[in-house]
Amino acid sequence: MTGAVPAPGSVTLIGAGPGAADLLTVRALRVLSHADVVYYDRLAPTDDLAAWAPHAHLVDVGKQPGHHRVPQAEINRLIVASALAGLRVARLKGGDPFVFGRGSEEVAACEEAGVPVTVVPGITSAVAVPAAAGIPVTARGLSKAFTVISGHDPLSELELSGLARLGGTAVVLMGMATLGHTAIGLMRHGVDPRMPVGIVERGCTERQRVCIAPLAEILTASAVQGMRSPAVLVIGEVVRLAPGAEERLRELAGVAGTA
Repeated sequence: MTGAVPAPGSVTLIGAGPGAADLLTVRALRVLSHADVVYYDRLAPTDDLAAWAPHAHLVDVGKQPGHHRVPQAEINRLIVASALAGLRVARLKGGDPFVFGRGSEEVAACEEAGVPVTVVPGITSAVAVPAAAGIPVTARGLSKAFTVISGHDPLSELELSGLARLGGTAVVLMGMATLGHTAIGLMRHGVDPRMPVGIVERGCTERQRVCIAPLAEILTASAVQGMRSPAVLVIGEVVRLAPGAEERLRELAGVAGTA
């Protein structure tokens, strides 16, 4: 699909972007405007969904951390069944459908059932949320690569070791529950305790908050500020470029240096 209206009996996976309603793409809004049913996630912007999809039945299939109220297999079944019933199905997902969004599983379910399926990419929070906090994931002289990793489950020793050796910038999605494990593990594998870390909570929204601290102090700093999911973690020297970062890091440098 290249900007076309979806045909009846089809599914379109839509990336809703990092949170702000005006970061949806023009194509995403066009697809929603013709949808008969929209299955939407918790992190997708939904305040204006009824206006964007005026002819659609809206169904919340969002997952909470640690609680999948509607299992993925059931979501797959619902979107396929709706398409087989001749409906234009829009599947609205936060960020980009193919960046830890299980989009590939939904595409596979549609293809297996013979349902036409297309994807509307979305702006991924892995890049947009750090940018909204003034943190570039790459910067000349500081980082020439970035790695995006899921923190939903604790990283293995092999993953921690590889991440520590790789250098550059590490961007961790869904990583608040495993923050302590990640920070301690990276230091155990040789990452400098003074390495700057940024946590951006509810990035690209009016409720955005930022916590910056050295790696050795990020768990304590996060707890003091009450940082919560959804949040994006950025680990690397690029965090120093965020507004006010150097001042905050200097305040904590003595504590981190003795960790």
